Amino acid sequence: MKIFSAAQTRQLDQATIAEQGLISVELMERAATAFTGWFASHFSPAETGEILILCGPGNNGGDGLAAARLLLQANYPVRVALLPAEKQSADWQHNRQHLPAAVPVVEISEGQLPGFPAGGVVIDALFGTGLSRPLDGLAAAVVAHLNAAPARVVAIDLPSGLFADAPQPADSPVVRAQHTVSFGRPKLAFLLPQNAGFVGEWQVEDIGLSEGFIADTATPWHYTDAAAVAGALPARPRFSHKGTFGHALLLAGSRGKMGAAVLSAGACLRSGVGLLTARIPGCGYDIFQISQPEAMCLPDTQVNFISKLPKLAPYQAVGIGPGLGQETATLAVLRKLLKAAAKPTEKRPNPLPLVIDADALNLLGLHRELLKLLPENTVLTPHPKEFERLTEPARDDYHRLDLLRDFATKYRCLVVLKGAYTCLATPTGALHFNSTGNAGMATGGSGDVLTGVLLALRAHAQLPAFEAVRLGVYAHGRAGDLGAAQTGQAGLVAGDIVRHMGPALAELEA
Repeated sequence: MKIFSAAQTRQLDQATIAEQGLISVELMERAATAFTGWFASHFSPAETGEILILCGPGNNGGDGLAAARLLLQANYPVRVALLPAEKQSADWQHNRQHLPAAVPVVEISEGQLPGFPAGGVVIDALFGTGLSRPLDGLAAAVVAHLNAAPARVVAIDLPSGLFADAPQPADSPVVRAQHTVSFGRPKLAFLLPQNAGFVGEWQVEDIGLSEGFIADTATPWHYTDAAAVAGALPARPRFSHKGTFGHALLLAGSRGKMGAAVLSAGACLRSGVGLLTARIPGCGYDIFQISQPEAMCLPDTQVNFISKLPKLAPYQAVGIGPGLGQETATLAVLRKLLKAAAKPTEKRPNPLPLVIDADALNLLGLHRELLKLLPENTVLTPHPKEFERLTEPARDDYHRLDLLRDFATKYRCLVVLKGAYTCLATPTGALHFNSTGNAGMATGGSGDVLTGVLLALRAHAQLPAFEAVRLGVYAHGRAGDLGAAQTGQAGLVAGDIVRHMGPALAELEA
């Protein structure tokens, strides 16, 4: 699913109006109807108490006025407070004229800020995506007053004061909503940690926007939902064998961190790899063989960490990093791997697919000269701090996205920046935000599981690099959701994600 900028969102509205022979107020009515339907499914008239709708002078305020009319028709107790302005939009004026007299209306002033009854619901329809500067004056005072009130807040389209696709000054006033109901496409702002306290839980409602414009308009931002990956995992042929689905090599583990190797290997096996060989330190041999009997084991002669790189000829993909440690000899293994993977062979004309995580990323951060050795389409899976070690501290989440795009294009790699709405950056500069996963996955070992999933899918000959990684990120989050449904988020551990990988991938089979 494409995510558009604020300017493109306005163009999409205009394209819909022109394409479908609408007048603009008819599209506004669709939005208000969709919002009212969502509201009715979450709040009953008996339990909402009084509903106050704050309306600005533009089309977001027009949405609010239309919603007031529709909510009144659905037997909700509604009143409206208008933010004064020298000029209102034409669609605002239309909906103001058609607002029933039964809806009480007051105009906000400096000396008469609206009251917010405890337990009631406030609908924020002050300003939407057209905002281009921080709120000030009376609007800022209303937002501050609202944020201090003991009311439940639902924002229409976008919390007032929040920019759709750019950072605002640190102290600029923004409505803190518990729910945000948007239309057609999610906003980039919804997906970034710094905005979570403003957006709350968000929902996108379909209002029949122009499919032609959506298909023809380019954007660097995308949202991976179930529709984007449906059928993405190729069906397994009846006469397939273990060689059909690739032989993967995992370099992982050190003394005290063998659990990371075990989890990553288990995830790789549960993600459909044909064969898995693990290079581990000698200290982990017994526990690895017992816990992952389906995998083959190549114990290193060094007891506590990996010191030697095995021959790579048998393998279709290599993963390195979980529990690896940062010994000098292990650094040498990473360096040799990068050089060998990039070098074509008689049987392998293209670079050997690599998945790099955890301590291997930290070694790259300490020795950034190695970044120029990264083979094309290498997959890196940093969390924000690990990514910062590879680049620089980010000023804010938007700057981090800029750093992410620049890094992926410069080094021709795929970067999976882990977190809520995990973001996959591609060598072309596209950013794909993931829709699955939950806060219970913020637990030790979850990233090691992701490495195993991606390793299995990169070894799969039928899956190109981007499709394999996008599918793996989605399936990893989906397995976490299935696990949390059984354990609750607080009780979720990385092993639960491994155990649910099979069902998660089964949902995505062609």
